Amino acid sequence: MRRIVHLSDLHFGRDRPELLEPLLAAVNALAPDLVAISGDLTQRAREGQFRAARAFVDRIEAPVLIVPGNHDVPLHNLIGRVLWPWRQYKRWVSRELEPEFRDDEIIVLGVNTVNNLAHQSGLFSRRALGRIGAAFRETKGRRTRIVVAHHPLEHQPGERKKRMRGADDAMEELASLKADVILSGHLHSWRAAPFTEKEGRSAVLQVHAGTGLSSRLRGEENDFNLLKVDGDVIDVTRYVAAEGAADFAVAQRCRFRRGAGGWAAQTLDEGAAVSE
Repeated sequence: MRRIVHLSDLHFGRDRPELLEPLLAAVNALAPDLVAISGDLTQRAREGQFRAARAFVDRIEAPVLIVPGNHDVPLHNLIGRVLWPWRQYKRWVSRELEPEFRDDEIIVLGVNTVNNLAHQSGLFSRRALGRIGAAFRETKGRRTRIVVAHHPLEHQPGERKKRMRGADDAMEELASLKADVILSGHLHSWRAAPFTEKEGRSAVLQVHAGTGLSSRLRGEENDFNLLKVDGDVIDVTRYVAAEGAADFAVAQRCRFRRGAGGWAAQTLDEGAAVSE
């Protein structure tokens, strides 16, 4: 079994400082095998914000995999946005924009979906799909296949933000590659569910995290996810900092089981209760 903490949209520069220590304490107490951060470490890609993000990441005790978000490139510095969009990110976070993590049970591939020439909408490129396909094909043995990207591939009805370019193609290709899970953020809303059912398409599990620290809550609490990956079963536990609370606590639990058609939700009374 592998335990993965999923954080997103920390937005240093528009963060809630009172939640920083509780978030770090909660993440480290869970002792995950990996912490995946799906972008938007900063609010405006400024050096001081990246420095604060770096200090936060350095205090996480588990291995950390990070992909950038659209807020991690300059917004108002148009020359920098076009010519050197990743200068501060590479200095303070990582020179690798699409990191990977592999062990004998999971393979986790980061994808950079940021389009530096657009403010919010992203891009899932054919190049990225080719890289994922090559990595999955060369993986020996059945490992759980996880992709981390800032922009979600599928939005819930009523979402006002534009879906990223290439999302439909990516959904089809990732399903054909037998991807298991997509971890994403961007929307500041929580969700854990397979892609919308489509005949003949393997069901891939999409897990959104809201925002771990930002004050831009959009009607939901600050949160993060814990995924417990155990063969054909994945448990997703959502931790939230409720209004007025001084720490993060379990708010929702759900279980998914892999079958011939991919991943499907399983009611908890059909199996053992999800444990921390």
